[in-house]
Parts: sequence; structure tokens; C-alpha cells
Amino acid sequence: MSENCDQMCSSCSEDCAERKEERTDFTEKLHEMSSVKKAIAVVSGKGGVGKSLVTSMLAVTMNRMGYKVAVLDADITGPSIPKVFGIKEKAKGIDSGILPVKTETGIDVMSINLLLEDDTDPVVWRSPLISGAVKQFWSDVIWEDIDYMFIDMPPGTGDVPLTVFQSLAIDGIIVVTSPQELVSMIVSKAVKMAELMNIPIIGLVENMSYFRCPDNGKDYQIFGDSHIEEIAKEHNLKVLAKIPIDPKISSACDDGKIEHLEGNWLEPIGKMLEKME
Repeated sequence: MSENCDQMCSSCSEDCAERKEERTDFTEKLHEMSSVKKAIAVVSGKGGVGKSLVTSMLAVTMNRMGYKVAVLDADITGPSIPKVFGIKEKAKGIDSGILPVKTETGIDVMSINLLLEDDTDPVVWRSPLISGAVKQFWSDVIWEDIDYMFIDMPPGTGDVPLTVFQSLAIDGIIVVTSPQELVSMIVSKAVKMAELMNIPIIGLVENMSYFRCPDNGKDYQIFGDSHIEEIAKEHNLKVLAKIPIDPKISSACDDGKIEHLEGNWLEPIGKMLEKME
């Protein structure tokens, strides 16, 4: 028993000998026609650091390696995955469930924007509805024979991340950050939340890490010195990748051509995910 035990066994994640109540099970089951071997959540401590970019690039990387891949867009109020992949089609419902939309190269995607009549319609919902939608994307959508699912999380440590960590069978998380010191401090909050929830942290990805000058080939740290190594050391984590500031990356996202982007920045992560048990 922990020294700080409050006797609230139903909400405690510890399996101690003194447990008096069964732990509450919030787990949502997959659709009976679904199969997802590995689910990886991509998180960030704040918005604007490139979480959706990393999610889509990871999906593309694993797809190129020959795996069946899916993306669940859990950022209900700020969905961007359909735009990045250039998806115009809407998701369709059948008697047995909801069918995800396939991208040009065959990646299965579900996002709230695939259900809205107009992509620009705002989702003005309170937290319970937003969390409920995320759970339905897991339980009502038919995810067929998925090797790797990447879940694009909303930023921060609020209701939706809590819902995902408690309700979905997450195999691990990847934390996205950028070089600014303020962002790095906020990322520590996301890392500590995952630790509290007993979710394995695969490692850190730093976006906008540097700019490589095309004229002299030198790397310049536009946002100042990186602090990702310090965070990794503090939490005993790995730095998985550093993505540069590159106009072709932003152009690929804006044009919905992320599947055509050339770059091997995340290939080491793909090889690591292959070895996950």
C-alpha cells in the first residue's frame, strides 16, 4: 500500500494486497468486426508543435513498410488529419457500423470532419460529448485487420487524453515537442500524466528542430537551443527523431499530399515499432 493511499480502491491503478474494491473498468471494446494489433497515441503538452504532422508521417512510414495502418483523429474540436491526407470523401455508415475513409495509399482514417456536412463547421460541444465521440470512433468504426493505429490526440492533459488512456487499449505513446523552453516544460506535464496512468512512453519527437540551409548545408536552430535531451534524460526516455523546418513539409500538409512527402526522419521509429511486443 502506498504511503499516500486514500482508500479509494475503485479509482486506484495499484494492485496492492490491501485492495478492498474492484478497480472500475472504463475500457471500451472494439467493434466485433475490428482488429487492431497495436494502438499508439501521439500526444503533446500544447497545440501548434506538429502533433498531427507526426501522426500522419508515422502512419505513412508504417504504410510504406508494408503494414495495414489506420489513423483515429481524436482531436474533435481541431481535426486536421483529413486535410493533411487530402481526403474529400465522407465516412459512410452501414447496418453493422461506420466505415473509415481510405487515403490514396490505403490508410484507414476516421475524423469528425468526415462526418460533418461542411469541413468548416465548428464542433461546439462540451467535454462529455467530445469524449463520447472519441470512444465511438474506437467502438463503432470497423477497423479491419489493422497492424498499427495512430491516434492523433488533442493537446494538453484534459478530458479527452484521460478518456483515451482509460478507455482505449493503448500500447504506448509518442510525445511531440518543439525546441522552445516553455513548450518543453509543458511536455513534461504530458509525460508525467502518462506515467500516472501507467501508459508506456515510447519516446520523444522534436518537430521544427533545426533549419538546414540549402546554400551551405549547415543546420541552424531557429528557435534557440533544444531542451529535448534534458527532458529525455529527466524521464529516462529516448529521443526518437528530430524533424527539421522544411518548406516541403508544410507544402505537403497544405496540399493534402503527405503521402507523397519524401523524407526518412521517422524510419528509425518505424523499425522500433516493428519490434514492439
